[in-house]
Amino acid sequence: MKLVILAGGLQSAISSEKEGIPKPMVDLGGKPLLWHIMKTYASWGIDEFIICGGYKVSQIKEYFQDYYIYQSDVTIDLATNQITIHKKKTENWTVTVVDTGIYSSTGQRIAQIEKFIDEDNFIVAYGDCLTDLNLRDFIQFHKTKNKIGTVAVAKPSGRNKILSIKETQILGKGMDTVIDAWVNACIYAFKKEVFRYLQGNYELDYFVSGCLADHKEIAVYKHEGFWRPVETQRDRVDMENLWNANMAPWKKWQD
Repeated sequence: MKLVILAGGLQSAISSEKEGIPKPMVDLGGKPLLWHIMKTYASWGIDEFIICGGYKVSQIKEYFQDYYIYQSDVTIDLATNQITIHKKKTENWTVTVVDTGIYSSTGQRIAQIEKFIDEDNFIVAYGDCLTDLNLRDFIQFHKTKNKIGTVAVAKPSGRNKILSIKETQILGKGMDTVIDAWVNACIYAFKKEVFRYLQGNYELDYFVSGCLADHKEIAVYKHEGFWRPVETQRDRVDMENLWNANMAPWKKWQD
C-alpha cells in the first residue's frame, strides 16, 4: 500500500530561515520532519511514497535525489571532484515527488496523483503531524468498515477543529463545539474510487466532513495514543527535545 504525503503548503512559519522552506523540510533532531513521518510509516512495511509538493518542491526533490549522500560519510577530492562514499546507508523506499502547485487545495493535490495509485486502497497523511498510530490496526479497520474512506481522529492537542462523530463510528456532517472531543488527525485511508468524488477546489478535511459524510462513506478510527501537529516553533522544539532524549513516541515503532 502506498502512502501519499501532503507537503505542498506555503513556507513554514516554524523555520527561522530567511528564505523559508517547506514545512515538512523543517529540521527536527538533524532530520527533516518529512523523514520522521516516512520512517514511522516504513516501520509498518510502507516502502512506496508519493509526496504532493508545491512551495519550493525542488528542495524536496533535491533532498531525495541526494539522499544516499546525506545518509553516508563521504570524502571529496576537491582537485578531481571525486566522491568516495565510506558508510553506505539508505532506505528501501520508492519516492515519487509530484509538483501539485503552490496554491492547490489539499483535495486538488490528491486528485492530481490518481495515475500513481494502482492498488485498491492507499493512505494519506499530512506532512506536519507526528503520531504513534498503529497502522496495521488502522488499515484493518478501514477494510472491515468497507467505506470509501476512513479518517483517524485523536484527542485535541491545541487549536483543533472538533469533529462530529456518531456512535456508529460514521462521521456526521459539521463540527461540534464539545471541549472533550476528538479532532481530525489528518490521516486517511481511501479506496481508489474516492477519485470519482474529488472534484472542485476542496480542502481534504471539508471534503471528508462534507461530501463523504453526506454519502455515509467515511468511517472513523479513534486513535487513543500520541498525535501532535508541528505548527509552531514551540511545537518543533518540543518534538526535537523528545527525539534527542530518545523519548519520541512516534519512534517506538522504529525500534
